[in-house]
This record gives sequence, C-alpha cells and structure tokens, in this order.
Amino acid sequence: MANFPLINMEKLNGEERSATMELIKDACENWGFFELLNHGISHELLDKVEKMTKEHYKKCMEQRFKDMVAAKALEGLKAEVTDIDWESTFFLRHLPTSNISEVPDLEDEYRNLMKDFAGKLEKLAEELLDLLCENLGLEKGYLKKAFYGSKGPNFGTKVSNYPPCPTPDLIKGLRAHTDAGGIILLFQDDKVSGLQLLKDGEWIDVPPMRHSIVINLGDQIEVITNGKYKSVMHRVIAQTDGTRMSIASFYNPGNDAVIFPAPALLTEATEKEQSYPKFVFDDYMKLYAKLKFQAKEPRFEAMKGVEANVSLDPVATA
Repeated sequence: MANFPLINMEKLNGEERSATMELIKDACENWGFFELLNHGISHELLDKVEKMTKEHYKKCMEQRFKDMVAAKALEGLKAEVTDIDWESTFFLRHLPTSNISEVPDLEDEYRNLMKDFAGKLEKLAEELLDLLCENLGLEKGYLKKAFYGSKGPNFGTKVSNYPPCPTPDLIKGLRAHTDAGGIILLFQDDKVSGLQLLKDGEWIDVPPMRHSIVINLGDQIEVITNGKYKSVMHRVIAQTDGTRMSIASFYNPGNDAVIFPAPALLTEATEKEQSYPKFVFDDYMKLYAKLKFQAKEPRFEAMKGVEANVSLDPVATA
C-alpha cells in the first residue's frame, strides 16, 4: 500500500514547489486526504488548544458521556450497535456569524483561544483552496467564490473526544461517511489513533502525527471538480485505551451558494452527460442530514431531481 500523503508546506516556497504541488494533486486525485506539516500554525498554539480541549473534556464533558452510556445501556454490549457513535462532541460556529460567546461551559481563555485558532484555520483553508485551483487550472479564487453565496462561507468546528470503549468491535467511534461540505481541516490526537479512510476497498489508518493538520475533501469539491477529486469514506474506530481528541473544522459553502461543476473542467463529452448536479448547498445539507451514513452517489442522484428549480444567482456563482 502506498504511503499516506504527507505535504511539507514549507517546500511550496522554494525550488521544490512543483514537486510539492504534484504531491497535493496526487493526494486529491487518489486519496481525498493528506496530512500537512509546516502549515504556518504555531506548535505553541496547537499545544495550548490540545491542553485546554482535554481539560474541558475532563471537567465538563466526561461525566455527561458516562451518563449517556449508562442511559443508552452501551456499557455491556452483546450485539453490534449501528445507530449511535461512541463520541462526545460540541460544535462551534465561526462564519457567517460566531456562536462562541453563547456556547455554555467554556472558560473565556478557551473561547478566545478557539477564536484565534479558527481564524488561522480559515486562512489556511482559503490558501489550500487556491492551491487546488492552481492544480485544476482554475483561476485563483474560483473555489472561494463558488463557496461564497450572498453571506460568505459556512465555517465551523466539531470538537470531539473518543473515550476508551470496552467493546470496540460492536460500536464505532464514528460510523463511516463522506463529509458533505468543502474542505475539512483536522487537528487530531498524536498518541491515540482511530481515524481510517477507505482506499481501494481497504480501511487505511490516518497516522497520528504531532502538530500536523489532516485535510480531507468533501462532497462539494467532488461536484465542482466534476469528479476529478473525490470525497472519501472515513470512520473512527473506538479504542479500548486512551481518549482520542479530534478537532475538525469545516470550511463549507454558504447556505445559498449554488454548487455545480466548474465549466472549465467540463469537456464537450462530459457536458452532454454531466454526471454531477447543480443545487443550492442548503438543499444538499437537508438531504445529507437524513442520509449521512449512506453512500454519497444516491444523494447526488436525488439532487438531480431538484436541479430544474435552481436559479443561477450571479452573486452565488461569481
């Protein structure tokens, strides 16, 4: 099995730029995932985010998780459970408006830290979108504009902890799915593993690596690239030892953004039989909410059914 793609972003600034761009291209075409090193977010900030996230879990989330496990009788499982995940989570919204000040149980220092972290991740996401544009032969800024809608992109963070599980063979930390949105930036535990992606019919571990940011592509990138880049099924395996921290930030289109394959990526043949639909992002999300843990292809097919109603708003698709 080929090695999981590691991208050293420092090499984009020197003579190895073209080779590094080629690595990113290969990762997008063949993996849907890659891991970034030297991405510009300081190790000091990442260490502080990890420390405070783990402290917050211990103080505010751990007992709630134990209560949930007891209430749902998940402790002594005898048969596989497929309708719930072994995870403790909360969500932070950053764009178009932030809810960080309203999320309960967060200390002010942690709120400010996560706001700072989100700002740096947003900048990194937009930098990555432009690198994708460059590799695809799209004009700089195309993907950012495609995501923009009338109010700008949606950007939020899912903060998760995956506690030790006595029956990891009977329940997943997080069931297999593709991500609905655009580009996902993950800061994960560097000691406790569990994230896996599906490649060529096999589940492959995404290696935990200190101070790295793992990137994966969502369904909207697949649509806009007309399938040149694909979103990939992934899951989290529950572990018997250790609590795994996962901070996943989702840079997604705005609710009213109209998503469709970039005309520059359509050949005459594919234009005639365009395999991907045109839709309003919020409509896709409503469908995804019901079908998250199922294959993406029927979701794309279902969106073709509503395609006729989509008006091309120039603001949303500039």
